[in-house]
Amino acid sequence: MERYRTFDHTADLGLEIYGRDERELFSNAAFALFDTITDIGGIAMREKRTVSVEGSDREDLLVNFMRELLSLFHIEGFLLRRFAVYELDDHSLSGEAEGEIFDPKKHGINTEIKAVTYHHVRITPTSDGFMGRVICDV
Repeated sequence: MERYRTFDHTADLGLEIYGRDERELFSNAAFALFDTITDIGGIAMREKRTVSVEGSDREDLLVNFMRELLSLFHIEGFLLRRFAVYELDDHSLSGEAEGEIFDPKKHGINTEIKAVTYHHVRITPTSDGFMGRVICDV
């Protein structure tokens, strides 16, 4: 199964994310975010971060989750290679991110993502599992 694909959206970037279940959907959302920012294959798994977020529903949770991960990059320079979801319910998610700190000698920036927005956000069931859509401000 494809993890994600991008789509153009009026000066922004859309991410369409897939998962066989909602845990995989959220893990793939983390992957899509950082694979869009840089070459995710060049990120070593040297450090870990615990991530916990809350939301009023699954769509709010997806946006808050991706915003939290993006803030780790903007504040600490943390690049994520992998995310493991430990707990997920209708209003909260917790898990662990693995990756390393950005090193300009080692990592390039492919796309600068400024923010994850609520514009047209959705999570829908599909015949193969789930599909999520978010729009990122670039």
